[in-house]
Amino acid sequence: MYRNAYKSIDEISAPEMKLAGLRINPLTNSQSRQTYFFNLRVLDVRSGKEKKIEGLPTDAKISNLVWSNNQSMMAFTNTVKDGVELWLLHVEQCKVQRLTDAHLNANTGNPFVWAKDDKSLLVTSLVKDRKPLSDSRMATPSGPVITENDGQKAQNRTYQDLLKNRVDEENFENLLTSEIIRVGIDGTVSPFRSKAMHIGLSFSPDGNYLLCYELKKPFSYIVTFDRFPTDIHILDKNGTMVKTILSIPLTEELPKGFMAVRKGPRSLQWRADKPATLYWAEALDGGDPAITVAERDAVYTLDAPFDGQPKLLLKTKERYAGIQWGNDEVAIINERWWNTRNARTLIFNPSEANSNPRLFNERNEQDNYADPGSFVTQRNKYNLNTLDIINGQVYMIGDGYTPEGKFPFVDSYQLSDFSKKRIYQSTEKTRLEQVVSSIDAKKGIYLTRLESKNEYPNYYIRNIFKPSLTQMTSNANPFKLLENVHKEVIKYQRPDGVELSATLYLPVGYDKNKKDKMPMVMWAYPTEFKDKASAGQVTSNANEFTFPFYGSPLYWLTKGYVVLDDASFPIVGEGKNEPNDTFIPQLVANAKAAIDAVDNLGYIDRNRVAVGGHSYGAFMTANLLTHSDLFAAGIARSGAYNRTLTPFGFQSEERNYWEAPEVYDAMSPFQHADKMKHPLLLIHGEEDNNAGTHTLQSERYFNALKGLGATARLVILPKESHGYAARESILHMLWEQDQWMEKYVKNRKKDIKP
Repeated sequence: MYRNAYKSIDEISAPEMKLAGLRINPLTNSQSRQTYFFNLRVLDVRSGKEKKIEGLPTDAKISNLVWSNNQSMMAFTNTVKDGVELWLLHVEQCKVQRLTDAHLNANTGNPFVWAKDDKSLLVTSLVKDRKPLSDSRMATPSGPVITENDGQKAQNRTYQDLLKNRVDEENFENLLTSEIIRVGIDGTVSPFRSKAMHIGLSFSPDGNYLLCYELKKPFSYIVTFDRFPTDIHILDKNGTMVKTILSIPLTEELPKGFMAVRKGPRSLQWRADKPATLYWAEALDGGDPAITVAERDAVYTLDAPFDGQPKLLLKTKERYAGIQWGNDEVAIINERWWNTRNARTLIFNPSEANSNPRLFNERNEQDNYADPGSFVTQRNKYNLNTLDIINGQVYMIGDGYTPEGKFPFVDSYQLSDFSKKRIYQSTEKTRLEQVVSSIDAKKGIYLTRLESKNEYPNYYIRNIFKPSLTQMTSNANPFKLLENVHKEVIKYQRPDGVELSATLYLPVGYDKNKKDKMPMVMWAYPTEFKDKASAGQVTSNANEFTFPFYGSPLYWLTKGYVVLDDASFPIVGEGKNEPNDTFIPQLVANAKAAIDAVDNLGYIDRNRVAVGGHSYGAFMTANLLTHSDLFAAGIARSGAYNRTLTPFGFQSEERNYWEAPEVYDAMSPFQHADKMKHPLLLIHGEEDNNAGTHTLQSERYFNALKGLGATARLVILPKESHGYAARESILHMLWEQDQWMEKYVKNRKKDIKP
């Protein structure tokens, strides 16, 4: 699949409606800011040759690529100026055909699903009698906008793009209303289900039933559409109603905390190893994590024809986090509890009512060194992935993080006693390996990916029993200028003993023998932990390909800067202490330890060090320039700086402002704008849609800094969201950053101490 790395400013300036958390292009009836592919090719794995596909649309904008169940075909959409079309690729023949005109409704995402027999697809299509859309900015108001609360708590994050008035409601309903049609692979079309706000379809494994998700009223002005009322119907394969299995009410109020869930059935899905069996979870604690109970959730199943009583499958100690199905005797259930970072994996017998699971693994989910990996799956008779069970054994593929580096592995486990045998571990020293998936676990054949700091990632077939390695792809390094830069992972400590690490790059052409003192840019992103051991683990790898994406600081290797990338910035709160209780001192300690480590190597002039980050990294940057004298200047992109504007939590902070005002105030650079000590470049997208990082955050913070006499510059990138997409925006952003560092870092007077 071939795509352009960046869009043009013209592309992201297309019409856009922001409704209930969606961003929609009303001309094409699809999600705006979508990434498109302009070309497809078929790779013949045996010969290694790419085959051209005949008949692709001119000026293609391809998305939503989905394999058929038997994997002989692939359906995809093509977006044209006035809508979205459905196309079909016959893989072996390398030919495509257009199945529909541009009338698909893709406003909530992928607008089609394959029927299980692969002879047709169900497609959400625009209704012929849709009302004209209105411009809420031009419409005459019918009255005031009124919202009220009856005393219930609704502590929601600061979502953006919400509905604001009656016109928004009408436009939202118009845009999401569609009818479902059946489109045969021969191009025939027939009606399937009449118009409604259809937002999803899911076939049962045997193809005889499907779940149909319909959004309902009333809408909300404080939460996004995924929390609007939803009816989940069971239909037969011809579209006839069997029953409404679940009616989910509007969910504006939830208990406080990341482990809070709504009451009633949730996570309704098809069991992958049965023809037509539904399963779901229900909270036993009312969805409130503050309540102390022995069991948090219950999991139920219900077989077709769905007219019996649900069967209690099991109960969980922690919050339910999903099931991987195997067969009648073996399935895997996952549980987690965010507050303690605890994750549990258990094996149970799904044929037993109220099964008593056996604990397979329990660990801190942030403990990468102890991660056992992911279970190997295979495609079953329903063409769905289920556990690959071979002679009473299951297999796991792990990342293999260690203090010495990343060495992926494959382990086998006996289901009888969970005894483990390591059957493969990577021994790559100069390359980084990622075992992607199993092709045939019994024969030991796996798909793997290899890269090095100057070798672009490529895919291989590895036989771990022979052993042998066969290259599949041959992607060349497009960044030759950086292929010989010195790159290493350095390890160091902060004063309280927490182990830290970062990836250190030396400038292009740097002479390590001369050790000239160069300026440095440090890029980082804080992460919260509940224990020091997990916080100190190394996940960076010097063999990772050196890839300068749009937001990367690696460009400055070409301009004489040392770059310290992905520097560890753990914020630790052990026991009853929360990480953010000591956010500022830990932040400064992380930064000083990093600068000291590179300075001790003799590479930098510590009088000329810049710090930068995006989003929470921008928040970090502003705080470091405010509360330390470690840096000459900083770059903060798309951040939040006033935590009173995110009063019901942010990042990993569960407490609201009124529970911990001293924490919110201490962490907010806006509240300490009078203490800003060093030049700060603020960059923000004009249309930021990320919860918490409203563009207003940068605008108000800059006004405060300007009013108090700080050295600052604010750059608002037109039409850009939280991540930047337009080539023009990105090139300008890079120019702004370069000019800022040239003036305030590289050419900073050396007699001025930070």
